[in-house]
Amino acid sequence: MRWKKSDMTQYIEAKEYIDTVLIPLIPFQMQIDSTIEVNAFQKEWTTALVNELEKELTGRMMLLPPYYYVKTTAKEAELSRVSAWVEEAQHQPFKHVFFLTLDAAWKKHEQALPGTLLWLPGMKSGDLYSADMHRFIRDQVEQMSELIRSYW
Repeated sequence: MRWKKSDMTQYIEAKEYIDTVLIPLIPFQMQIDSTIEVNAFQKEWTTALVNELEKELTGRMMLLPPYYYVKTTAKEAELSRVSAWVEEAQHQPFKHVFFLTLDAAWKKHEQALPGTLLWLPGMKSGDLYSADMHRFIRDQVEQMSELIRSYW
């Protein structure tokens, strides 16, 4: 389920079955010209990945809107905001919270996150619509699905 009206209508009717929430952590940075394209590509890649993961785990998982943050902001400052998102989500009966990011800086703060961090090394460029990229995304989704299911 995704954060859209039609899915929320279904969620309200079946919330006892949806026990997992996924929050994409996506950095935003405009300071350095050479990284703007990379950041935009990684956002697109993350979006494609979480959308496929949501399809794979439909019926058990809700995909929340991405949590955007300025990449250069200290992660300690972001932790309280991320925690507030989780507190808000926990007004519903979610038992498992997962964060997905390509930003390795979150690994240092993994223990402080109010959930499980799924970190993937990011690609810097590519064709998101190529058959090779689709296969790569599917492979990643299969592995992450298996990991998430192990928490159930």
